[in-house]
Amino acid sequence: MRPSAFRRSMLRMACLAAVIGLVGAPAPPASAISRPVIDPGALAIAQALSGRPAPLEPTEQRDLCAEPALTGAPPNEPPIAQRVLELPSAWQFSRGAGQKVAVIDTGVNRHPRLPFMQTGGDYVSDTDGSVDCDGHGTLVAGIIAAQPSPGDAFAGVAPEAEILTIRQLSLAYEKKDRAGDRAPGAIRADGYGSVLTLAAAVVRAVDLGATVINISEVACSPAGSDTADSSLGAAVKYAYDRNVVVVAAAGNVETDGPCKNQNDGTGWGSVTTVASPAWFSPYVLAVGSVDADGKPSDLSLHGPWIGVSAIGRNIVSLDSKPGGVGLVNGVQTTEGIRPVDGTSFAAPYVAGLAALVRSRFPHLDAQQVIDRIVRTAQAPGTGHDDAIGAGLIDPLAALTAQLPDRPVSAGADVGRVIAAPVVPPGPDPRPRRIAVIGSLTCLTALAIGIAVAIPFRRRRREIDAEYDP
Repeated sequence: MRPSAFRRSMLRMACLAAVIGLVGAPAPPASAISRPVIDPGALAIAQALSGRPAPLEPTEQRDLCAEPALTGAPPNEPPIAQRVLELPSAWQFSRGAGQKVAVIDTGVNRHPRLPFMQTGGDYVSDTDGSVDCDGHGTLVAGIIAAQPSPGDAFAGVAPEAEILTIRQLSLAYEKKDRAGDRAPGAIRADGYGSVLTLAAAVVRAVDLGATVINISEVACSPAGSDTADSSLGAAVKYAYDRNVVVVAAAGNVETDGPCKNQNDGTGWGSVTTVASPAWFSPYVLAVGSVDADGKPSDLSLHGPWIGVSAIGRNIVSLDSKPGGVGLVNGVQTTEGIRPVDGTSFAAPYVAGLAALVRSRFPHLDAQQVIDRIVRTAQAPGTGHDDAIGAGLIDPLAALTAQLPDRPVSAGADVGRVIAAPVVPPGPDPRPRRIAVIGSLTCLTALAIGIAVAIPFRRRRREIDAEYDP
């Protein structure tokens, strides 16, 4: 193990919470882009790889595994990201029974609060997918489906759903005899995983019976450059056409690298950074992150493809260490324990909600499930916003609302900025949500003070330079 390996391993979970960027070609001159076009012929290679979950070339572990941590005692009240969703009210109507949610990530370690877990293979090493060295996939799975425990107040959104784990990415592993930077298509400049193996994992999840797929990985590239993701686009459409709901993280703005430029402005013409697979709307439901007060998180990458949002700050979930039975809410670094933040952890709240909706309304197809989640989301105004989409998800409304056949905003300009707050006539869940979010914001401010953003991804040499003695 290299002398700096331990220090880097302490940063791994924090880096994974940031956007997982695609190493692409230099950015061309800024130009307007349009929705991506799906190439059906690109599906063939993903299908060929899906039946053989294994690395595309020999790999080896180069770094120590991440060290998740719990600060304080296990929570005796639901964490803020969970509390604003009012899950006990939603559970009166659905707990996700009969749904299989695929977590395509860094693997999911077995945990007593994930009793319903199927393994789907490993594109990084030679495991069955139930190994999580990076401490990322287990947190995602816990948010989706962790069962309640009498010892704390944490629970997953859909505690009766089954998890299907497919390991597709790890920052602890690299190709053997690696030399130089990675070519376009690599999901990280360090670590192992690509948009091609991600596409194969999506196809595999569909073929193994997933009804919902969560992808908390994002490959960024400059607008107008080669995104190298044609197989991934074909794979998510393959899922959509087979009635599978694909939920994808919007991605995080980085301090450097392909995800460093925020998409300021509105609409496709303002896009400077492409986020894949999030940009493959309508075949995926892309999720942005909001803070406890409902405002867009500074770390969340905007885009016209954003469908809805969920809280992605100060996350609590399952301990990802081998043999772990408890909870974690941070990652140990050389600067101390940092909170778990990012759109990676906003997305699984939406994937869990998709499982609840599918369980309650089994007759709905994938697009109808997405429509119900989007149309019942709560926002400060009407219309679509490139930062938060239709707004913060509302599980109770998604499970109970009587919706018209078409949204009331159908045909409207979906690119306009959300208007000033309005109070709709008649009974409405928004006042309740605003009150809850406001109260929890105060509690959060008193408890944690100024929020510390998770460190953004940096290249290995920059990490070494900062943390080596």
